[in-house]
Amino acid sequence: MNIFRLAGDLSHVVAVIILLLKIWKTRSCAGISGKSQLLFAIVYLTRYLDLFTTYVSLYNSIMKILFLSASGATLYFMYGKFRGTYDHNHDTFRIEFLLIPCGLLSLVINHEFTVMEILWTFSIYLESVAILPQLFMVSKTGEAESITSHYLFALGSYRALYLLNWIHRYIAESHYDLIAIFAGIVQTILYCDFFYLYITKVLKGKKLQLPA
Repeated sequence: MNIFRLAGDLSHVVAVIILLLKIWKTRSCAGISGKSQLLFAIVYLTRYLDLFTTYVSLYNSIMKILFLSASGATLYFMYGKFRGTYDHNHDTFRIEFLLIPCGLLSLVINHEFTVMEILWTFSIYLESVAILPQLFMVSKTGEAESITSHYLFALGSYRALYLLNWIHRYIAESHYDLIAIFAGIVQTILYCDFFYLYITKVLKGKKLQLPA
């Protein structure tokens, strides 16, 4: 544990809280991609299966339970309780174009050819691109609500901070994970345009719009 990982985890938690509060307080899933949320749920399920087999620390277990529970709640809101507010018409990204390549890549490039390791690797690859349906939806609708923009910024910050965590670990411990680093770089690049628009528009009180 170091300051960058802790900050990354906190940013991730903040993103989840913002999303759930947004849906609950407005009683609406408008502007949220159900497909991205489904992909994140798959990420957590495949990554945190070791919750039932391996104990690392109380902190680690709490975080895993938190993300699994929050993801389940989000899907329930979107496809259950508030499904009438979910905009299916604009959430049209073909997620099979993400799932299949990530699955194949995890079978080819991994640290160890075991079920748990392949599932973990798959979750890392998938997380790096899971936000694409959400960004596609924002681009298609032309704009995003401020609260949705805050959620995306917190989520993007989480991965950027984790990149700093890997740099710190390499310097301090001579430890690195090329799969996690590569996926983190890809994910951070996907957020670059969004970060720029967030800083230049949302923080100045303007609506966020992504180029079509």
